[in-house]
Amino acid sequence: MAPVTETPTPVQKPRLRLPVPSRLVAPDRDVPVTVIEPARSWPRLDYRELWRYRELLGVFIWRDLKVRYKQTVIGVGWAIFQPLFTAVVYSLIFGRFAKFPSGALPYPIFAFAGILAMQYFSGALNISSGSLSANIPLLTKVYFPRLLLPLAGVSVPLVDFVLSSWVLIGMMFWFHTYPSVHVVLAPLFILLALVAALGAGLILAALTARFRDVPYAIPAFMQVLPFLSGVPFALNGAPAKWQWLLSINPITTVVAGWRWCLLDGPPPVLGQALLGTCVAVLTLVAGLAYFRRSEPRVADTI
Repeated sequence: MAPVTETPTPVQKPRLRLPVPSRLVAPDRDVPVTVIEPARSWPRLDYRELWRYRELLGVFIWRDLKVRYKQTVIGVGWAIFQPLFTAVVYSLIFGRFAKFPSGALPYPIFAFAGILAMQYFSGALNISSGSLSANIPLLTKVYFPRLLLPLAGVSVPLVDFVLSSWVLIGMMFWFHTYPSVHVVLAPLFILLALVAALGAGLILAALTARFRDVPYAIPAFMQVLPFLSGVPFALNGAPAKWQWLLSINPITTVVAGWRWCLLDGPPPVLGQALLGTCVAVLTLVAGLAYFRRSEPRVADTI
């Protein structure tokens, strides 16, 4: 009798059924969409985009503050030591030996107040002008408004300015020099310095991305700028024609106005102050226009 062979029954694999959605989910309409358009003849500043990236601006400011005095012995003490040491040198050379005019104010506090305003402008200009070249990895890999970098550059030195202002307050008590009611206008002159530093910093930042000679020229210019801004001498002691010529520089108005508000010094001439303010505003407008025109090519030329 022949053996009976059984044919194995094939096992059917269960079918994988995907769930059918009962309804279509509409995409989130709040997600921002970035539209890349060709450059216009007059660049437009997108305020909404800057507002969306406001938290990133805070990150940049906090990052620069943390690394500013990292691995230093006295840390933020440099923010106080630098203007104080410069004021001592000015007092010895220009106050004691050269006898530069300081009006009715003691020369040490007169010089320190001017150096304080100049130090902020100098720091803001140096950081903002090199903000693009110092962040090459970010510029070539991640998209964000490039304007945030110069904005952070002019914001970081404000911390040094506030710290040094406490030394100025102590000197005011020491020399019995007290502010007048015009002290409420002091922030306006610091705002003017910020506007001038941002405008010049935007132009220099865009130029630095193309020409690496710019960082070498800035320190040479900053060495002469205090003498063109009336820091070591009282502006009203100069001839009238030189006062108007120096007033083209917005920092001249900043220094004179800062001393007027805090030390009750001579007020700046209204016409000269308006001239310096107009130059600062025009510099900011020109800086924004040139920076926005150069922004699409920054990642390729830097």
